[in-house]
Amino acid sequence: MKYVIVLGDGMADEPIEALGGATPLAYADIPNIDRLCRFSELGMVHTIPEGMKPGSDTANLSVLGYDPAVYYSGRSPLEALSIGVPMKDTDVAIRCNIVTLSEEEEPFGEKRILDHSASEISTQDAAVLLQEVAEALGNETYQFYTGTSYRHCLIWNQGSVLDLVQPHDVPGQKIGQYLPADPVLREMTERSYRILAAHPLNQERKAKGLHPGNCCWFWGAGTRPALCSFEEKTGKKGMMVSAVDLLKGIAVGAGMGVAHVEGATGGLDTNYAGKVEAAVNALFGEGYDFAYIHLEASDEMAHQGSVEKKLKAIENVDRKVVGPLVEKLEASGEDFRLMVLPDHPTPIRLRTHTSDSVPYMLYDSRKRQDHGWVYHEEEARRTGIFVPEGHRLIERLFA
Repeated sequence: MKYVIVLGDGMADEPIEALGGATPLAYADIPNIDRLCRFSELGMVHTIPEGMKPGSDTANLSVLGYDPAVYYSGRSPLEALSIGVPMKDTDVAIRCNIVTLSEEEEPFGEKRILDHSASEISTQDAAVLLQEVAEALGNETYQFYTGTSYRHCLIWNQGSVLDLVQPHDVPGQKIGQYLPADPVLREMTERSYRILAAHPLNQERKAKGLHPGNCCWFWGAGTRPALCSFEEKTGKKGMMVSAVDLLKGIAVGAGMGVAHVEGATGGLDTNYAGKVEAAVNALFGEGYDFAYIHLEASDEMAHQGSVEKKLKAIENVDRKVVGPLVEKLEASGEDFRLMVLPDHPTPIRLRTHTSDSVPYMLYDSRKRQDHGWVYHEEEARRTGIFVPEGHRLIERLFA
């Protein structure tokens, strides 16, 4: 028996007037997922524990079977694991986003966040900009590390875990009230803008119609994580297939394998075929029992507020991942169980995450009872199946 989770980050949403009152999942054309859903267990799961912030960190920990209330120590430390940052127990890791702020002549606190990802900046461009910041602001206490795309890391030696605001929670808003209360981090934020706003690379980006990466935004602080082994916990040898450092970091911390897929990104242009091939190779060529395929684009498109692009991202999960994946799994002749779900909702109306429950479907290749279901939020609610503790969901997959 082989096991797979296909997770479309932030796919769940609210009814949208422009879609005739349907959610993106209900409106999207997803024939492969819907074909499987007819014969699947369909229900709702709550992935965010009460009182915790809804994020891909807490939610994906839940889906992988780790109770965030027990194992979560902050987002950035998980990403730090992925990029090989050496963390001491006394270090605090902080996410460093390369963002786009408004560039009008105005006090710094009056500026607005225009884009939390600086047009999904390439890792190559971001590395150039971050190096400029690191040379000016880095020292023995504060050290910068390059991650992927707009997502990078600051290590604060002997630091404090602070409550910092996620940039994608406050798009278009004046930043003054959301800047770090810590005076050093606040000053570093403003100085990074002064360094990057006039950088030649950003002038080139603007000439190409891209948003400039003109500021470092700090958030997601936490201490070194301590996850128990996924294999010891579940009895299954697992492989992570994701472009995102957060997911790779969770896998590293849990002792899972991490697939390297050339051309994998967190956007619509990711290497879908490469991700499917990496999962199949892990399952049938490398002796893994379980593959976790994470797709980020639906979340990113919701943060951008684009209905059209979120629909495209969801349909890509269906056509470019689930369809080819199931074809290869069926051709193997081995029984398999496949779960499809989001980690959390990212409503386009809000352009940020919520902690509402999400729909999951669990397909077993050995079972052919036709329920006639299709995959979306309202249909999943109608089944009456509800998993209140998200970290228990994986027990249903491995049952």
